[in-house]
Amino acid sequence: MGKRSFLAGAAVSLTLASIALVPGTASAHSTPHQDQYKRVGYFIQWGIYGRQYYVKNLETSGQAARLTHINYAFGDVDASGKCASADPWADWQRPVSAEESVDGVADEPGQALAGNFNQLLKLKKKHPNLKVLLSLGGWTLSANFSNAVLTDESRKALVKSCIETFWNTGVFDGFDFDWEWPGSEGNPGNVIRPEDKQNFTLMVAEFRKQLGKKATLTAFLPAAPAKIDAGFEVNKIFKYLDFATIQGYDFHGTWEATTNQQSALFIPRGAPTTPDFSGATTLKAWTDRGAPKKALVLGIPYYGQGWTGVTNANRGLFQPAAGPAPATWAAGNEDYKVLATLPQQGYKVYHDPLSGHAWLFNGTTFWTFDDPLVVAQKSLYIRLGGYGGAMVWSLDGDDANGTLTKTIYATLR
Repeated sequence: MGKRSFLAGAAVSLTLASIALVPGTASAHSTPHQDQYKRVGYFIQWGIYGRQYYVKNLETSGQAARLTHINYAFGDVDASGKCASADPWADWQRPVSAEESVDGVADEPGQALAGNFNQLLKLKKKHPNLKVLLSLGGWTLSANFSNAVLTDESRKALVKSCIETFWNTGVFDGFDFDWEWPGSEGNPGNVIRPEDKQNFTLMVAEFRKQLGKKATLTAFLPAAPAKIDAGFEVNKIFKYLDFATIQGYDFHGTWEATTNQQSALFIPRGAPTTPDFSGATTLKAWTDRGAPKKALVLGIPYYGQGWTGVTNANRGLFQPAAGPAPATWAAGNEDYKVLATLPQQGYKVYHDPLSGHAWLFNGTTFWTFDDPLVVAQKSLYIRLGGYGGAMVWSLDGDDANGTLTKTIYATLR
């Protein structure tokens, strides 16, 4: 039996076991032990607005009990090269009501630390082993990294400002560097230099120097080999990073005119793109360049990419499309919790178990997404492959029972 076939079969059993964990939480509160695997989830700062997703939801869904790290997204590196809050109201100013509070206690008027930060402190009191990291950057806040890390003086100033702005709040256990991307194109308008590659290493080294071993330092790293080679000294950065989360999604999306997988574990047969991306090839690209397996944490999406006006052939896969599918927050992008309800609305779920990906199709609209079966298969691959764990973007995309997070926990602990 080949590796793909074994993983496909084993994932079915693991998925059934993990789904059985959904109603209860007892297994997450068993005798404390040292986690072998990292289970990392991004909490989006702006989720408190339209999505009405609060820190409290991490507790009520059971997700907090099953995570080792929460990455709070995002902190900004501003035009002056210093750390800054991207939304002070959400971060520490907003008075949180008793209904929205982790412990059911409302913020007092005028208290110094309110908002998400105070709620994260309350969450950590309930889960003492849970680490919370401040994630710097992201797609829209990476414009100023190159300037901020250009010189030894500027790097020292950046780290000092991050300590003053975020570390000294007592909320965070470290920093996650989400610079997209050193030395290569990201969001239009980002400053890019060839020396970003060396300066990324020097930046992380400066954070480690000023914070010491007490801080957890991680980074979000790209899937594309060209971006790896342009931006990262792979043989050096892991001397300073505790681990790195690896892009395991957005391999394809509605910026393309043909439906495709966005997060397959292996490259599907018949894929129209050569060479193509997959979770396995991305991890291999990093280990081939010297990254230690146990320091690599594979990213898993809690959302799907969708097209509409799709030709009704091949169950919708690899077919021409008219454009992005309508969705709740942005065309072509929808949360798992919504996609999981589509089979009740005339969609059929399809799986390619040999490639580790799933999709939904109703004859005209196509969604590529990760369901519990795919998540279980990926978790098993991580475990058997000797990798460091799983990361998810983002926790608000899971359902109210934390089904996908519990699926990861069933295998990676």
